[in-house]
Amino acid sequence: MEPLRIGITCYPTYGGSGVIATELGTELARRGHRVHFISYALPRRLERYTENLFFHEVEINPYPLFEYPPYSLALASKMAEVAIYERLDVLHVHYAVPHATSAYLARAILRERSPWIVTTLHGTDITLVGNERSLLPITRLSIERSDAVTAVSQYLRAATYDKLNVNSDVPIEVIPNFVDTDVFQPTSASSMVCRLLQPGEKVLCHVSNFRPVKRILDVMAVFRNVARKLPARLLLVGDGPDRSAADRYAHEHGIADQVNALGKQDSISEILACADLLLLPSNTESFGLAALEAFACGVPVIGTRTGGLPELVEHGKVGYLAEIGDVESMSRFAIGLLEDEERHAAFGAAARALAVERYQTRSVVDAYESHYRAVLEKPRKNL
Repeated sequence: MEPLRIGITCYPTYGGSGVIATELGTELARRGHRVHFISYALPRRLERYTENLFFHEVEINPYPLFEYPPYSLALASKMAEVAIYERLDVLHVHYAVPHATSAYLARAILRERSPWIVTTLHGTDITLVGNERSLLPITRLSIERSDAVTAVSQYLRAATYDKLNVNSDVPIEVIPNFVDTDVFQPTSASSMVCRLLQPGEKVLCHVSNFRPVKRILDVMAVFRNVARKLPARLLLVGDGPDRSAADRYAHEHGIADQVNALGKQDSISEILACADLLLLPSNTESFGLAALEAFACGVPVIGTRTGGLPELVEHGKVGYLAEIGDVESMSRFAIGLLEDEERHAAFGAAARALAVERYQTRSVVDAYESHYRAVLEKPRKNL
């Protein structure tokens, strides 16, 4: 089949949506498709040259009238420009607002020359509207005017219909997140981080953007309870608004010497391979990419029974789930698993097998590729 010309817009940050979009584009380029990233900065995982992969920067020029530069408008103009010059077949946007909104504006500019628009929902689309209802009409319009819509979990698909009141006639296909199981895999403790650990310590890890939704103080409380029972160390990976609260908790409760705040890291796989457990006590997770990456490294997960996590984390087989805020149950699960080496090994093996069998890059990118070709057979939606 003929290679496709695909535009991809995502947030070029450490968040899961940016990681998935970047890995998707990279794999599509390896398959011979011409992939064009359109964003305000180079996505972090695109720092190496890859054949068939291109980056187009959205420049935002200051103008005295605007207190905040209108990124959505600049993005729409750049999308239209790239679509024309590169003859894009598909414009794949990650997040409804503002990316699908900008794509809708680009379509209005291009009319019949517009590429087909595929929108992938990652979760903040829903929570953003939940916190700011004034965005509901534009979010719903952006989704309903897309030629195709995907969501990363069944939970998110249902929430889109329920919370955004999206027309039930709009099909939303679930295509889950994925992980490169050749990069994320169980390895010997050879990284610099692993070599700094003390012999006999059980290693707990948390990876996030440290926003309030991640419940960082629950991470700290669970670790404190574990450290009372076992020699243990906590690795905090990432940064964000609640990082200071985590530091303060560690010093106030006498566990600062057992906590390593590593900040933002590129080699997450090497850090996860050092861990015995991943803690993910979030208020909500639309999918839980950090959990999947941990599974690929053979690391069980202790998390919350919320959002899309129950679709990924089978309770009692690859990890444990508790109610939001139930620190005592999460602590009990963590201690029990860490004290039982045979059960811990069985959970780790099952977690790795799950990642390999269901969430490998190859199979999920196959699904996206098939989705693109199916969309191109459909009539374009009206403005």
